[in-house]
Amino acid sequence: MILQGKRVLVTGGTGSLGKVLVRRILAGEVGLPSKLIVFSRDEAKQHDMRMGYLNRTVATDETIYRNFMNLLEFRIGDVRRFEDLVAALRDVEVVVNAAALKQVPACEYFPDQAVATNCLGALNLVRAVGEAAAPPETVLSVSTDKACKPVNVMGMTKALQEKIFIAAGVTNPRTRFVGVRYGNVLASRGSVIPLFHDQIRGGGPVTVTHPDMTRFLMSLDQAVDTIFAALRGACPGEIYVPRVPGARILDVARALVGERNVEIRVTGIRPGEKMHEILVSEEEGARTAARGAWMALRPMLPELLERCKEGDFAPVPLEGREYSSADDLLDLEGVRALLARHRLRLEDLEPGAKGELLR
Repeated sequence: MILQGKRVLVTGGTGSLGKVLVRRILAGEVGLPSKLIVFSRDEAKQHDMRMGYLNRTVATDETIYRNFMNLLEFRIGDVRRFEDLVAALRDVEVVVNAAALKQVPACEYFPDQAVATNCLGALNLVRAVGEAAAPPETVLSVSTDKACKPVNVMGMTKALQEKIFIAAGVTNPRTRFVGVRYGNVLASRGSVIPLFHDQIRGGGPVTVTHPDMTRFLMSLDQAVDTIFAALRGACPGEIYVPRVPGARILDVARALVGERNVEIRVTGIRPGEKMHEILVSEEEGARTAARGAWMALRPMLPELLERCKEGDFAPVPLEGREYSSADDLLDLEGVRALLARHRLRLEDLEPGAKGELLR
């Protein structure tokens, strides 16, 4: 069990991904840590998260969230402040860095803020690891499809973040630096499904930026599965990528609207938006290995490749082409089935439920 008895730090632990990750770590499915530290700069979200655990009274909840008061620690801090990370890292053995500015239009208008969190925050974490008396065994960085062949500020800063953590594995050989990269997560905060739900509730229109735009479709639990897989098996410098279906956003809108008399309106691409998500570029395809349900992007740095056994490389047949959300699209019925399976249709929600859907 990869986290059994470990001290674990999750930066950005009050975000959409962080909350599901924390819940599943506390469930003990990859081992129960001795301490789980939720690190973020939002005291309101930390309070809500703490109270959410305190107010659980169902027997199954007591089993799943057992002893959380002894395990769970909330720490106010910001990855932009080196001092905050030094204090948070004390005696920590595993770090998941989920802190990020990730809204594409916001990063386009405020690139300096994206650099400060996504790049300088990563440098602060690497420096804090390097100066720790007992450095962590593993640091995992959460990245995005937008880091692959980036065309927007968010993607550019996350691409640099990937490089910062990979290079840190050479200068900090006592720590295994690994990563995950995936596309938009269904129903996470700021994603399209909660927006579509609100628009449908309001009578429309449901706004789609381009009729041919595609996205990979994966749940928050699949994102956490990818993190657990990388923690278990990634070699130093590797980035794990999930194999997930793609779909047209227009079909997602149609599936959610269903038979309702709600208009779907095309509004035009937003600043920095891509037509299709790309998780593996043509150049990366030649150094991509199979890892069960995932693919691993092997590092370019020879010092890190030497730390992986030759048998760890089972090539994925991607040479000469990219892995794009436009490659293998679900049809409308497939999208409907996927949304139903994850209970993401409007009729699946509790009355009045809004915002994040952590399923």
